[in-house]
Amino acid sequence: MGNVAQLAVVPPPRTEWLSLKKVIGWKTVVLLALVGWLYVPILVPLVKQWWSDPNFSHGFFVPLFVGFLLWQDRDRLAAVPQAPSSWGLPFIIVGLLTLLLGVFGAELFFSRVSLVPLIGGLVIFFLGWKMLRAVLFPLLFLILMIPIPTIILNQITLPLQILASKLAAWSLPLCGVPVLREGNIINLPAMPLEVADACSGIRSLLSLTTLAVMYGYLLETRVWLRVALALASVPIAVAANGFRIFGTG
Repeated sequence: MGNVAQLAVVPPPRTEWLSLKKVIGWKTVVLLALVGWLYVPILVPLVKQWWSDPNFSHGFFVPLFVGFLLWQDRDRLAAVPQAPSSWGLPFIIVGLLTLLLGVFGAELFFSRVSLVPLIGGLVIFFLGWKMLRAVLFPLLFLILMIPIPTIILNQITLPLQILASKLAAWSLPLCGVPVLREGNIINLPAMPLEVADACSGIRSLLSLTTLAVMYGYLLETRVWLRVALALASVPIAVAANGFRIFGTG
């Protein structure tokens, strides 16, 4: 009886912790701490932009989703054979050079996106190519948390404004509302309606595309269908924004 009671209180082996510890290790922890310290001046303003700019508020969910994917696949990642390769050094150098280019050139996009090749190079250098392939999607998904450069955003916003204006100007007469469109201004009988930057639909476009990529990765195994879902999010977001303006008119 004494032996049975003694066996009953023995805790089960913590296989999840052991598998996670096998992948992480102290070297990885130290490197992550160094990378975090290096990128604090980059990441803090990034988080502030997520908070202050509604167009990129979806950025909060990107690192959370990546963390969820890595935790969900922790046992599979622990089983990946580790074969460190010096081929990671070129990626590390590219990441650091991109970081320097962004910092000294005052270009936020370059300094932020440099994190992706740097992490990829560290994975190859310490864990090998097979590990990089195993974490490739979460790594590339991080790009979606980086705001589009302003010069490119402005080039996208105006065509979206015009397209939304055209959709609204096409649909309003179907309901008996006469309209006259001039660029992004829709002249209604009662008043003119301007499709401003905030009504361009860029916010819903970026958010819906991010959600489509997340959904496709989690629920679809066919690559072509994942790509189709991501691409389909673009016309869906544009059409939804046009009909939203139609409802306003």
